[in-house]
Amino acid sequence: MGGHHHHGHHHPHGDPGRDDDGEAVGSTGTEPATTVADGVLEIDTLLGGWQRVTAGYLVTGDAPVLVETGSQSSVPILMDRLGQLGLGPADLAGVVVTHIHLDHAGGVGDVARAFPNATVYVHAKGARHLADPTRLVDSAARVYGPLLDSLYGRLDPTPPERIRVLEDGEEIRVSSNRSLVAVDSPGHAKHHLALHDSLSGVLFAGDAVGVKLPDAGVLRPSTPPPDFDLDLALGSLGRFADRRPTALALAHYGLLDDPTDALAEADGTLRRWADVAERAFRRGDDIAAALEAEFAGDLEGVAEEHREKLEVMNGVHSNAAGLRRWLTTRESVGDGE
Repeated sequence: MGGHHHHGHHHPHGDPGRDDDGEAVGSTGTEPATTVADGVLEIDTLLGGWQRVTAGYLVTGDAPVLVETGSQSSVPILMDRLGQLGLGPADLAGVVVTHIHLDHAGGVGDVARAFPNATVYVHAKGARHLADPTRLVDSAARVYGPLLDSLYGRLDPTPPERIRVLEDGEEIRVSSNRSLVAVDSPGHAKHHLALHDSLSGVLFAGDAVGVKLPDAGVLRPSTPPPDFDLDLALGSLGRFADRRPTALALAHYGLLDDPTDALAEADGTLRRWADVAERAFRRGDDIAAALEAEFAGDLEGVAEEHREKLEVMNGVHSNAAGLRRWLTTRESVGDGE
């Protein structure tokens, strides 16, 4: 599994060293953050106690910005780590969520409370759900069942006056020489945006490129219901490529420092998953079973515990449900649209 650990991360608190096989030993999960680019700190928010599954990123400067809060269940860990990094209640200027799924935005209400000066930035189609999360939490409860409270937690409302909608191309100023540019990137969800750091060139891609857990090593698309859309998702990958980022920062998980290859791989993988789903759909077969049969080999040699992480974060069933809904919706709209 060489080459999938820690994508060239530097360890500000000493090198974790190598084990007997010459594999780099991953983060122990105890240091508050890992520097992944100039002024970009990756914070492991430890969803479910799992390391290297959910990342937040702190972009440092005169007006520091946190990208992704993680789930509400991770808030104590996140707060602890931000505190260790020296951020007091008055110090955080902004919080951006790439989209309003609970593993990315569940902590927003709590973070807004803890950092009263921070502006909360979100896609236009997500803003009202941060102000009034009732519907979002209800639908999440239907999707996650008991996992909602045991794993993710819910979402506290954010006062509307704290929320700023980010339109495509708008910038969040972090320092005189650094801003984060919003990139409207629907497909995974209609309320998805990415952020391109003008200084480091890192593109914070949320879930739009897919999921690649260092411990599982394989890039998989993330195509959940209710609003996954293949054409929009492929278009967003193209928009990312056009921006020529120096690296991609995934929420799940970490930095991919060969963005051209990663985006091409994401495009090809997404098309293959959609193709398998569509063929099963036309035959009237079970889409999840077809995806499982086609892509289970991806995970050969991946330890059971890591498969479990991937299954929860990016399960075949969630992907199948999103693909089925996309195919059904497209059918009813008619191909001429």
